[in-house]
This record gives sequence, structure tokens and C-alpha cells, in this order.
Amino acid sequence: MAISLADIKKLRDITGAGMMDVKKALEEANGDFEAAKDLLRKRGQAIAAKRSDREASEGCVLAKAENGFAAIVALKCETDFVAKNADFVALTKQILDLAMANKPADLEALKAITVNGLTVAELITERSGVTGEKMELSDYAFLEGACVDAYNHLGNKLASIVLFAEADAPIEPVHGVAMQVAAMNPLALDADHISEEVKARELAVNIDKTKAEEVQKFVENALRKAGINPAHVDSDDHIESNMAKGWITAEDAAKAREIKASAAAEAEANLEKQAKKIEMISQGRLQKYFKENTLMDQIYVGNDDKLPVKEFLAKNKITCLDFKRITLNQE
Repeated sequence: MAISLADIKKLRDITGAGMMDVKKALEEANGDFEAAKDLLRKRGQAIAAKRSDREASEGCVLAKAENGFAAIVALKCETDFVAKNADFVALTKQILDLAMANKPADLEALKAITVNGLTVAELITERSGVTGEKMELSDYAFLEGACVDAYNHLGNKLASIVLFAEADAPIEPVHGVAMQVAAMNPLALDADHISEEVKARELAVNIDKTKAEEVQKFVENALRKAGINPAHVDSDDHIESNMAKGWITAEDAAKAREIKASAAAEAEANLEKQAKKIEMISQGRLQKYFKENTLMDQIYVGNDDKLPVKEFLAKNKITCLDFKRITLNQE
């Protein structure tokens, strides 16, 4: 049977599928809209199953805030070409709007929301059938309270949302903090919001690093006392290279290797005596880690005052309670 342009447009508006895909589905279904929709859905399911093991590392991240609720969604695909497609971005916006309207509790609840007889998960599968790429709704986050704001970074790969205690919080500093979260990627609100597990792991890393540095210092001092430049013998490859250049002799090389081995052993044996010093240095590094990775202690990048965010907020008499950040960028 003949398929009219009006029928093709109608089904395309319903499904978002391409013109030729819609026309073919309607022809196979003899003009039956529901049967054509099923055909398009099955095509999407087949492509999704076929490409399930592919990596979806591109996509679109969007955030929105209104009426005390803010949300971010991330819809992934395989290529940047599809990620920038207007229909793909429109689908991400549609999913975000559904999240804003329904306020789902988690990602699975968002996928289960129904629109026009299809769940969000099924909408994504249908779109996968149109593009021929694997697609997945990978992330969803939300905040709810007196004052919320959202920031979408140029390119649709990064977004953030923030929550404040004051309903009448001025928009400029609030939005500035949302941009701070996006730009500086804080790990937590403050040190109290970092888990004890993370703190313990970071401290252990700092202790190991400090011990290694103390041993290295001892070895370098021993080399200097023997009249050897530590920079010339810092690795076996470097030693061989500098011997070939005539910068050190074979005797110097042998002597350097001997000193490095004996001095390192002596330094490691003395580490226990330096436990208090090592702990103090490691704790200092941990505090630096907090300053660099917690929102309240980071320097606020929105002005030239060089104030920590907590002082910037106090100056504006507002209180940040929480934030969320989602990105598809490699960091």
C-alpha cells in the first residue's frame, strides 16, 4: 500500500526514527502504526544486543534546576558525531525533563518512567536502532531543597548541581559555586564528608611517599659526600648513558651503585627512628589534600580575592549543603 508523507511524519514524530526507517517500517506493517512502532523497537533491540559489548564513551550530559529540585542525566553513545546530533541531544533533554517532572529516586526508577507507552529505557533502545550505535543512560543524580542551581558546561559533556540552605540565596554566588564544582571537581563538601576509608588510604600513600623521599635524600647526601653528582647516577640507564658520554668513569659507576645500595639499606633501617617526623609530614600532606579536594577549602575561582569557598560563602551569608557533578571528560 502507498504510504503518505503525513503518515511518515506522524510516526517519525512519535518515535524519532529516520525518515527512511519509518517509511520502511510502515510499508512492512501495511500502514499499521502500532505494528510499525514494534518493528522499529525490535530493530533497536537487535542493534542494542549486537553492540552490547561496545564501549559507549561519548554522549550528552545535561542538568536543570527549578522549584527546589535539580537533576543531572548522562546519556552515552559510541561516537562524538552521534553525541552532537540534535535528535540525540533532544532525547537527553526529554529524559532530563521526565526526571524533573517525576523526581525518580534512582537511575533504575528513571529508566522505568513511561511516556507515550514506552519506558525511558525503551526510548533509548529505539534511538539506538535509528543511529546504529550502543546507547545507555549511565548516570542520574539529583538534589532537593530550599535553593538549588545547575550549571551546564559548553559542549554537553559536564554538568553540576548545588544545594543551598537559604531559599533567598542570591543567584550570582550560588551559580558561581555551581561553576566551581564543575571546574575544580571537589571530592567532597569538606573533610568531614570524606570517608574514613579514603582518609586512611590517602594517609598511607603519603606515609609511603614520605619514607621513600627520606631514603632518597639520605642516598643523595651519601653520593655527594663521595664526590658523585646524584643526577648522573639516578638510574642504571642514566649511569650507562653518562659513562658513554664520558661524564662518569666505570669506577665512579661501580662506586655509585655500591653507595646507593648501602645507603638505601641504612636509611630504611633508620626509618623507625623517624616515625614522628614522617607522620607529621604525612599529616601535613593530608591537610593539603583536603584543601585541594574539598569544596569548602578550595580557593574560589570566581573572583580575585583568593578566598576559600567557605569564606566566600560566609561573606555572602549563604550555606552550601551538597553538590553533584557528572562528566564524560577524561580527568
